Amino acid sequence: MEEGTEKFYTHQMVTEPQTVVERCGPYICGKLGDPQEVIVREIVGRVAAKWHLWTLHVLWQSDDPLRFARLLERVPGISQKMLTQTLRDLERDGLVTRTVFAEVPPRVEYATTDDGREIMERFAPFWQWIACKAPNVERARVRYDAKSKPPPSPGAA
Repeated sequence: MEEGTEKFYTHQMVTEPQTVVERCGPYICGKLGDPQEVIVREIVGRVAAKWHLWTLHVLWQSDDPLRFARLLERVPGISQKMLTQTLRDLERDGLVTRTVFAEVPPRVEYATTDDGREIMERFAPFWQWIACKAPNVERARVRYDAKSKPPPSPGAA
């Protein structure tokens, strides 16, 4: 730009951060302290774990909070023990709430928190992408497995 020339902006300037990196500031891209890094690794591990994400997904899709027995029915293959541990982990991380009602017998309901809903809203497109690409993955695995089979041994009939 030549000296004495003025700049004119023809678009609206945005003053609020627009990206996760901008919003989260110093806690992104290797600028984490040790305690925050541990938390990030634990959350990523939980979300990547089979039961945690599936349980969170079931709660997210439900219009109402769910009781333990309903969750157990809707998360196929999970044991009572694993569901209990999964719900404790999700509650500890602030992704699920546990509400106990003083009734006889006691009633306990689980629901996603705002953070739990937000993580699922961000994860849903990734999940959908995986579902759409499953046939491609299946074909790739068949091709790979066919190439990786050891040749028959010379004396085998």
